[in-house]
Amino acid sequence: MKRYILRDQKSIRANCGVFGIYNHPQAAIMAYYGLHALQHRGQESAGIVTSEYLPEKRKYHFNIHKDFGLTLNIFNAKILTEVLKGNSAIAHNRYSTAGASDRRSNIQPFKVVYKDGNLALSHNGNLTNANTLRLKLQKEGTIFQTTSDSEIILHLIARSRKKNIINKLKEVFNIIKGSYSVCILTDDALIAARDPFGIRPLSFGKLGNSYLFASETSSFDIIEAEYIREVEPGEIILIDEEVVKTGKEKSFRFANAKEYKHCIFEYIYFSRPDSIIFNEKVDKVRRKIGSNLAVEKPPPKQDRTDNKRIIVMNVPDSSNTATIGYVSEVSKTRKDVKHEIGLIRSHYVGRTFIQPGQDIREIRLKTKFSIIRGVLEGRRVIIVDDSIVRGNTLKLLVKLIKKANPKEIHLRITSPPIISPCFYGMDFPSKEELIAYRHKGNVEEIRKELDVDSLEYLSIDKLLESVPYSTKKTGYCTACFTCKYPIPIDDIEGNSKEKFED
Repeated sequence: MKRYILRDQKSIRANCGVFGIYNHPQAAIMAYYGLHALQHRGQESAGIVTSEYLPEKRKYHFNIHKDFGLTLNIFNAKILTEVLKGNSAIAHNRYSTAGASDRRSNIQPFKVVYKDGNLALSHNGNLTNANTLRLKLQKEGTIFQTTSDSEIILHLIARSRKKNIINKLKEVFNIIKGSYSVCILTDDALIAARDPFGIRPLSFGKLGNSYLFASETSSFDIIEAEYIREVEPGEIILIDEEVVKTGKEKSFRFANAKEYKHCIFEYIYFSRPDSIIFNEKVDKVRRKIGSNLAVEKPPPKQDRTDNKRIIVMNVPDSSNTATIGYVSEVSKTRKDVKHEIGLIRSHYVGRTFIQPGQDIREIRLKTKFSIIRGVLEGRRVIIVDDSIVRGNTLKLLVKLIKKANPKEIHLRITSPPIISPCFYGMDFPSKEELIAYRHKGNVEEIRKELDVDSLEYLSIDKLLESVPYSTKKTGYCTACFTCKYPIPIDDIEGNSKEKFED
């Protein structure tokens, strides 16, 4: 009998995770653990490139290993110690937002040899002028090996006539547009850079005499490295032997934006709660988001005919912390509400095998979530979730919860309605697939489609009130809620995955 293999997919998918380390005798092993802590940012593929000096040849050699799948399944002790030799490394977890996900050539890091030596790149983000640049480079004779926008950066570096790598990068970063947090490995240096708007996070750390960069500080925690600071928007940081000796990183500016536009969804959903991004602890921000949701959209009033307390439950795992904030705020003035675990999430869901005739989405959801009937039966239930995209998964989740016979189901969402796709590194569907866009923002119509007793979203004003403003230039990208894109999109259709296909 024919079977269909279905990958576990979410309506929102994170972008990618990058990691870099310089001057460590076990660089590949450190990168491996760093990728583990960034696994939530990409589960399609992973890779590590190391820089090894060969004294007998008096030159550097770049070793590489990458494949489809999870970090745990791609690397083993032999690969990490015998193949990936060297004292410096960059690494990448991938979820594709530009370029086909099933092409092995698209797995990062990318490495090349050009006139100045070896070069490798890990990139988190999306280039908004990638299609234009790609066509221009092709007309000039450039041959592309991948369908990824990240390869464009490598070609531009290789083609630059500037004399040193920093000047080359300054030139390139003033050509490309969009979001990018990158780690670059050369023969004798590790370099990190961030786009002028600082859309994607990138942290700078230290472990003894080793220097590190990572998308999130959770990568530092796992190897007990010290968090130093963020890579500033529009900044290039170079680490080499001189930096190791002096203890002072080399910093260069290539652009200054009037206002930063950090991705606000990093706080809502993407980043781990134990990470520090945009100069603030994610857990703290997420609790404040939940608290403000409770202030603005509290639970329904107590039913006088029902003396049972209202159950507030999270959808594991992304809304866990916000739910705590929600319940804590409500509990200040009300005693009829309590936090309960109503859903159990399986963390061992891989590919699901579907027999013909089965409801694919429903089977997939049941492999991921199970309900606790004793908690939900006969109760008024508030479900706190981080967002609603298409609404398909949430409809099935509501259907699953109804099998426990709750008295009522109320939804509280810790973000505003999503009405626009993202072109800066998040994979949202087309706007026609977005449930809020289809219903023209009519919350009552969305509630009816989801088949719940009430639905409330956090307002954009309360969301912006919840996030930190660490500098005078701090601002946030809210394009998915407002359709106001801070960076011009040269060709919106040209930034879809299909346009990058050969």
